[in-house]
Amino acid sequence: MGALTIRRGREAALVEEVHEDVLQYLTFQLSGETYAIGILSIKEILEYTTLTQVPLMPAFIRGVMNLRGAVVPVIDLAVRFGRHETGVSRRTCVVIIEVANEEMQQYIGILVDAVHEVLAIRAADIEPPPQFGSRIRVDFISGMARVDNRFVVLLDVEKVLSVEEMATLSAMNGGEVADLREAEV
Repeated sequence: MGALTIRRGREAALVEEVHEDVLQYLTFQLSGETYAIGILSIKEILEYTTLTQVPLMPAFIRGVMNLRGAVVPVIDLAVRFGRHETGVSRRTCVVIIEVANEEMQQYIGILVDAVHEVLAIRAADIEPPPQFGSRIRVDFISGMARVDNRFVVLLDVEKVLSVEEMATLSAMNGGEVADLREAEV
């Protein structure tokens, strides 16, 4: 990772350490493609369990789950990206993510086909998001990481899971604005 250089002379030894910026991301499968989210946002990974459906919610909100006494909305990321609903299999997981909402933190679950691994990705291996040709909104992408001669889409959690945008979409769906910020059991 880092290189260590020691120079000796009449004066005191000078030690320089060169650090590479390495970031860690959780990779997961969604509709046949690999995506990643920075691990600092991720709180836990759970096996899929039956969700409680909430009426008059946008299609991408699959329901809510009880997480140690708190109601956590679960977003079907494939539907949020304009694709077909995620099918449930034995590898389907709910990734619990902590997002900032105004001055408080909130947990939101995302439904994914399968979780792969945590990758350490050098900042130098991350390209800016494409300006066209992506199958999801460009503002949802924080970058494209080169990993083993392929690209992994790095998601911008704050944009993908924007509570304000999801509440607006819920209101447009014909229901009342779902206050995802204050849900409790």
